[in-house]
Order: sequence, then structure tokens, then C-alpha cells
Amino acid sequence: MIGAIAQPLLYLLALGYGLGPTYAKAGQGDYLQFLAPGIICMSILFTALFSGIEIIWDRQFGFLKETLVAPVSRLNIMIGRTLGGSTVAVVQGLIVFGVAMIAGFRPTNYTMLPIAIVIMFLIAMLFTAIGTAIASRMQDMHGFQLIMNFLIMPIFFLSGALFPLDGLPKAVAFITKLDPLTYGVDALRSVLINAGHFALSLDILIVSVTAMFFLVLGSYLFNTIEV
Repeated sequence: MIGAIAQPLLYLLALGYGLGPTYAKAGQGDYLQFLAPGIICMSILFTALFSGIEIIWDRQFGFLKETLVAPVSRLNIMIGRTLGGSTVAVVQGLIVFGVAMIAGFRPTNYTMLPIAIVIMFLIAMLFTAIGTAIASRMQDMHGFQLIMNFLIMPIFFLSGALFPLDGLPKAVAFITKLDPLTYGVDALRSVLINAGHFALSLDILIVSVTAMFFLVLGSYLFNTIEV
């Protein structure tokens, strides 16, 4: 648990307080307030994507074979795995939220916290489904980790978690719009500090539709697993 919150805490303290004065001098306000929703999403992203490694682990030790021959459809197994991984990721996000509160973050409207949790769960479902889909086609645990590391950092850094989306170069702005985490960060930022870039309804719609797409794709790939 301590290891899981170490990296988000480092980002919050090093960037939140290190770049905070520069951010304030630029007339953008409190950087920690802006940064915290992005760091919460980062913790969910890491936990959710790496939940797919359990499939490879189960495959190597033979437990996956016993799961697949159970009298339960593979779709139900996939959904159960996704919900389980999503729940763990959301709990991780709530822990980081608590750490951010200790560091000085304050939501502008506490009545929006239930909606924030729903958004966190949608983000977790999206990236758990992606991790499961990728893991369904792999047998090497080290290869999975390499692919995840290759995906995680671009997804995180191009999501607007660390910087505002206003005034970006056209090429970078276009790439950020292709990143599904962009809409998750923006939605969480909208409900926690009322500082969204896109409409909240658009954010939730894109995250929900993308999560559903990868859940269906992951179910198909999981259904084709051979052990």
C-alpha cells in the first residue's frame, strides 16, 4: 500500500509545491488544486492497466484453465475480472484522494463527491478492460509489463493531468483529444474543482462509450484464449 501511494505522493509534493509558485505567477491559481485530480487518475490508470497481469499469472500457474472450464460463460468471467480490477483501482484512487486532501487539496463542492466516484469507476473500468484485452493475447509477463510501460506514460502525460489543455499547439491538442484519459481527467476536474475544459456530459459520454467498446473487445479476446 505504501509503495502504491509513493509515486502519486511524489508528484503531488514535488510538482504541486515545486511548480506551484510558477503556476500562480502565471495567473492560473493554485497548482495543487489543478494537479490533484490528474494524480488521482494516474493512480487509477496504473492500477487498472496492470490488473491484466493476473490473467498471465493465472495462465502460467494453470489456474486460468480451471477458470475457463467452469460452468460459467467467459463473458461473465471477463466482466467479473473487470469489475474486480476496477474496484481495486477505485479504492487506490480514493486513497490518493485522501493523501491529496492531507497535502492541501480541497474540492470546491463536496456534494459532487459521489459523482466523482462514479467517474473514477468509469475510468477504472475503461483501463481495466484495456489491460485485460492486451493480457488475453500475451503469455509472457515481462512482455506485458513492457507494453504497459510503453502505453502508460504517453497516456498519462498527454491527458492534461499535469498541464491545462488551453493554448496547446494544434498537433499536441489533437493528440490529447485522442487520449481517453483526457476526458476522464477533465470530468474529474470538473466535478472536484469546477475547472473542466470540455462539457462534463461529453467527458462522461466518451469515457463510457470507450469503456464499453474495450469491454466488448476484451470479452471477445478473452473468449479466444487457448491454454
